Amino acid sequence: MLAKKIEQAEILLEALPYIQHFSGKIVVIKYGGSLMVNDDLKAQFARDVVLLKVVGMHPVIVHGGGKEISKWMTKLGKKSVFIDGLRVTDAETMEITEMVLSGKITNDVVALMNAAGGKAVGVSGKDANLFLAQKRKSRKHRELGFVGDITSVDTTLLHTLNQHGYIPVISSVGRSTAGETLNMNADHVAEAIAVALEAMKLIFLTDVKGLKIDGELKSTFDLASAESFLSHPDVQGGMKPKLSCAIDAIKQGVDEVHIIDGGVAHAVMLELFTDTGIGSMLRK
Repeated sequence: MLAKKIEQAEILLEALPYIQHFSGKIVVIKYGGSLMVNDDLKAQFARDVVLLKVVGMHPVIVHGGGKEISKWMTKLGKKSVFIDGLRVTDAETMEITEMVLSGKITNDVVALMNAAGGKAVGVSGKDANLFLAQKRKSRKHRELGFVGDITSVDTTLLHTLNQHGYIPVISSVGRSTAGETLNMNADHVAEAIAVALEAMKLIFLTDVKGLKIDGELKSTFDLASAESFLSHPDVQGGMKPKLSCAIDAIKQGVDEVHIIDGGVAHAVMLELFTDTGIGSMLRK
């Protein structure tokens, strides 16, 4: 029993210099992957984020929810159609998307964090004009409908929430300057929010351990290496856009970007507060 207590104390001491270094800093976390459908991991994630706030950091959560949207579309008798990996979003699909993202998922995350003793607040890009977007067209020039790319971010609301002890939970739904509701890729939203907030860290929670090249996990790597990895045959599927977002974020002022496995219990804590971490980190 005593040996276990000593081990726990040593873990806390290992975390101390990181807690001191990160105090007062903004950390944007893209919440996604299988983590979003595992009740135990969701509750652990919520507690971990509340702990980040308690020790002086300013976590900002951004989420998507493609699997949940597809599930509800099937329930409502609609078929999901994708072009270039983007969901074709007609007016009815946009209503379902907003209901799922800004309604169900945001409220679930907020409730878990508040139950863990935090003060979480759910917002979308439409709240206080947090972010504006323009409609996107696919490379095949086929109409995608109400799908957008962020054109501007107003951080006033987020700074106000951070300064008053709240944890923002942001859905990837915004609007155009013409007032149309648009759905956006959550990875790109997280990148844009991190850049606008001048965040110290941007963390992508995924379903893989991190960036692997030739079978080797790249624990840390720099910008030049990251750009060379973009054309590597091992970087494909969902990793390619995440790595691209990571590169863009670093170029625009974010200090460090992490790609980690959200399926690992307490993944964020292990990545931030231990000497070795668990995933991949791109730094300036």
